[in-house]
Amino acid sequence: MKKYWEIVISTTADNRSILPRIVIGFVFLSEGIQKFLFPELVGAGRFEKIGFTNPEFLAAFVATFEIVCGILVLLGLFTRLASIPLLIIMGTALVTTKIPILLNKGFWSMAHESRTDFAMTLLLIYLLIYGAGKLSFDFNIRK
Repeated sequence: MKKYWEIVISTTADNRSILPRIVIGFVFLSEGIQKFLFPELVGAGRFEKIGFTNPEFLAAFVATFEIVCGILVLLGLFTRLASIPLLIIMGTALVTTKIPILLNKGFWSMAHESRTDFAMTLLLIYLLIYGAGKLSFDFNIRK
C-alpha cells in the first residue's frame, strides 16, 4: 500500500509542472462551475444534445469531478490521481463530440474543433508522467 501511495504523490524536484497545473486546474475548475451556471449551454442541455441518457445527473457528476480535480491539480495535491478522471472526461469529450465532426465535416473541421481538447489531454498526460513539481503539496508530503 505504501508503494502505491508513493507513486500517487511522486513528483519531480523542479518547477516545470507549474504552468501545466495552472492551465489544467483553471480550465477544469472554470468548466465545472459553468456547467452549473449555464446548464442549457454547457451542462445538462449540452449532454442531452449529445445524446446522453439522464443528462442532469451526468452533467452534475462531471462538473463536480471537474471542480474537485481542478482544485486538486491547482494545489498540486494528489495530482496524478486527479489527472485520471480528467483524462476520462477528455477522452469521452473527444469521442462523443469530435468523432461526429470528423465523420460529418472532415478532418480539418475536427482538427480545428479539437485543438483545446488535444492540448488539455497532452497536458494531463504530462502531469501523469512528471507529477506536480516542487511547488506542490505532493512534493511537500513526499519530503
